Amino acid sequence: MASFNYTGRNANGSRVKDSIEAANSAIAAEKIFKKGITPTSIVKAKSGSTGSANQDIMELFNNGRVSLEELIIFCRQMYALMRSGVPILRSINGMVDSANSLTLKKALTDIGKQLEGGYSFSSALNQHPKIFDHLFVSLVHVGENTGQLEQSFFKLISYLERELDTRKRIKAALRYPTMVLIALSAAMVILNIFVIPTFATMFSRLGADLPPATKFIMASSNLFTNYWPYMIFAAIGGFFMVKQSLNTKQGRYQWDRRKIKIPIIGSIIERSILARFSHSFAIVLKAGVPMTTGLTLVAEAVDNSYMQEKISAMRKGIESGESLLRSAMASGLFTPLVLQMVAVGEETGRVDELLAEVGDYYEREVDYDLATLTARIEPLLLIIVAAMVLVLALGIFTPMWDMASAMQG
Repeated sequence: MASFNYTGRNANGSRVKDSIEAANSAIAAEKIFKKGITPTSIVKAKSGSTGSANQDIMELFNNGRVSLEELIIFCRQMYALMRSGVPILRSINGMVDSANSLTLKKALTDIGKQLEGGYSFSSALNQHPKIFDHLFVSLVHVGENTGQLEQSFFKLISYLERELDTRKRIKAALRYPTMVLIALSAAMVILNIFVIPTFATMFSRLGADLPPATKFIMASSNLFTNYWPYMIFAAIGGFFMVKQSLNTKQGRYQWDRRKIKIPIIGSIIERSILARFSHSFAIVLKAGVPMTTGLTLVAEAVDNSYMQEKISAMRKGIESGESLLRSAMASGLFTPLVLQMVAVGEETGRVDELLAEVGDYYEREVDYDLATLTARIEPLLLIIVAAMVLVLALGIFTPMWDMASAMQG
């Protein structure tokens, strides 16, 4: 938000001089008129370097994106304003003031300027792909062309809320295993650096042949105490190498392909992606988007390059004359039950309704898997903890028992 210094005259004809915050001079003038003042001069105030620096820092952290919560609020506001018959330009300019995110404020300000320049709403949104993806823009475009823009935002609200709910449930389910693994890692570091070296010094004075478990924990402790700078360097280097690999097309494809095959959680990730695909495909079909165009949009919305390739193959199959059912079967993504639902949808001409049911079916499976995730992971965590305790006990207490036996003998 910029600050504007203005001068004008009120209803009594008296001269007024003040400042006001607004996205641009036009909005500033509108706000001044609402105060009952006729502006004679509006000049943008010079902003300090501190505010600019803070804005740059915020932009660096959010990387030009906004959260799902902010997008949902934006869609709700647009839906309410469109239903009330408020013009788009006035709606956008009004939401600049209420937006909490600096990134969204900048985007809405730019969108308002483009609308003033004669661009369509969907074209203006398309200039900000990090905030509004292709699926979002396409639904708005369909709403513009059909005169049902408010319905487009209603569908987007439903889609984004479902996406946010799924993400929250996955994070909640993974919170306990993550905390346990962090605690185990911290315990390992503390034992290797502070506890085991004390026993290692005592055992080295014996000069006796130590059992394999003791040799293992002593070697592990020596690795931590003597080579910890190299280990930190290797961890940081590995992190950046993985990050660089994920930034490449091939690296991202390999990771997206492998993560859906991870034991226990891989199936949850895959079904969550399929639920997103089914719901988003149902939304675009219901909005009147052609099936091939809809598959292109949905492929970009699933956020998984491996699944995106499979969905693109479905689109090519339909373009070559195959039915949706055959293309879905060839992709190998769907279970027989889901394929039957797709077949019924094609026969009855209710593909969008059946796809919505498919999405609900996958969501129910994800809900069940998330509810039982902790119960399935707990035995594995217990085995890891038991193995650590066993090795530690054998490595420390076995030499002590040998010492006690030798002293008694």
